[in-house]
Amino acid sequence: MSTPYPLLFAPTLLPKVWGGDRLAQLGKAVKPGDRIGESWELADLGSTSESGAGGGAARSLITNGSLCARTLHDALEQWGAGLLGKSKPAADGNFPLLVKFLDARENLSVQVHPSPAFAAEHPSASLKTEAWVILLAEPGSKIYKGTKPGVTRDQFEQHIRDGTVVNDLIAVPAIPGECHNLPSGTCHALGAGVVVAEVQTPSDTTFRIYDWGRTGRELHIKESLECIDFAPAPPATSAPANSPSGVLVTTPFFRIEHIRITDAEEHAVGLRGGGVVLIMLGGKGTLCTEGDRPFDPVTLGIGQTALLPAACAEGALLSSPSAGRCEFLMVTLP
Repeated sequence: MSTPYPLLFAPTLLPKVWGGDRLAQLGKAVKPGDRIGESWELADLGSTSESGAGGGAARSLITNGSLCARTLHDALEQWGAGLLGKSKPAADGNFPLLVKFLDARENLSVQVHPSPAFAAEHPSASLKTEAWVILLAEPGSKIYKGTKPGVTRDQFEQHIRDGTVVNDLIAVPAIPGECHNLPSGTCHALGAGVVVAEVQTPSDTTFRIYDWGRTGRELHIKESLECIDFAPAPPATSAPANSPSGVLVTTPFFRIEHIRITDAEEHAVGLRGGGVVLIMLGGKGTLCTEGDRPFDPVTLGIGQTALLPAACAEGALLSSPSAGRCEFLMVTLP
């Protein structure tokens, strides 16, 4: 059995009708004119929906070290608590997070994910709480999240039928650096012109409500109406501009911090007794250790996602190069 070490992964690029070519700016193999909507950075799903990742399993391949070409699930099976520490795997035994980048060249469908009550009654449906951190946004672009005060289920259903349901949603400006928390049951849509990093619970269950006049994709109006929480979503958050770090969101499933370091500074990234996910947003960094369980330094560039196992997390540091900078999200589990 191999000794736990920081894991890097091969991204899985998914074409989408609403996708574009801007994930090339995050180092992805995307050509001008491509319609790539999603890059799955860290995934361990035993099955996916036909409308999501196309059915079948979606498990990230490791690209470094002794487990190179094996899957994230293989690492979880080998290392167990050495990977997750005190944190728990998902109910199906898989890794409890899914990390993506999304590029919305066009509006995503208005959608909702299963509510706790719906998931309890339908074993094939999984909760999906997610958070979007906005990376790029064209002028005037928007995020749609939650319903306006006073909107009832009957009104919402009627407006789905007559094509005016977007007017029932709360639209807010898409501002780079802001984080939008979308608990399961929140009606939402990513607007055109926005690129985000998405951290979510490991579910691929999505119910479409409205698809902006596009045809050929299934809608799930009955299921959606059973799941929607008719209320505004939580307000956006951001790390203070004059601070090197700040907590963006804490949910029952994950915690996200936004961290900026410069000029050969260091930031501790493994002090909470569990596995840590690092998502690089800018610059370059070196992951190293001053702890009792050494590992070879790992260089991380923009767009890369790394998983630091709990067994080698204590004393782990991410440092920026001399006269350089490093910007990343640090995701921890409860």
